[in-house]
Amino acid sequence: MKSITIKGSERESVGKKATKALRNAGKVPCVVYGGEKPLHFSADELSFRDLVYTPNAHTVVIELENGTKVDAIMQDIQFHPVTDKIIHIDFYQLFADKEVTMSIPVRLLGNSPGVKNGGRLLFRNRKLTVKALPANLVDFFDVDISELKIGGNIKVASLKSDDFTLLHPDNTVVVQVKTSRNTVEEDEEEEGAEGEEGAEAPAEAAAE
Repeated sequence: MKSITIKGSERESVGKKATKALRNAGKVPCVVYGGEKPLHFSADELSFRDLVYTPNAHTVVIELENGTKVDAIMQDIQFHPVTDKIIHIDFYQLFADKEVTMSIPVRLLGNSPGVKNGGRLLFRNRKLTVKALPANLVDFFDVDISELKIGGNIKVASLKSDDFTLLHPDNTVVVQVKTSRNTVEEDEEEEGAEGEEGAEAPAEAAAE
């Protein structure tokens, strides 16, 4: 999996005053958990742009001014309710021999013949959660839809691997093609049940 380097400084004080001063200076207070003890640090808000504002998944290398280097993944993030600025981030430290849980984006490859014949492509799960050793974390789940016909679907079971554990039931639908001749009532019911994950994908999905 691709990694992003975040350069920051270890925080000597973690009180409310010090935290507020950091934020006023355009810094984001952060904590890394998972090691012998929590590591408190701060970094410029712009440093997190490629980590936070992207649909892609990345691991992180945290480099501090004192020479400390930590491999981690982002675990939680808090935004200001009014300004949407990042106000805090939690990370979890990675160890080569310890499995971690992470959400990995799904990427559709090819063009569905079902869509070409008038069907609707429904992208049910745009991310899938896996448990794996850091070395086995993948950038994407590539799902080939070039043989997906009307009425067909691709389920989690077809994406299983010995390198990781998928934390979804085998029959979870990732993507499917349905006939476009549905009633309005059926469409509304479907959208209400699926929410964002059930939104229609573009008519033809291609690799990025």
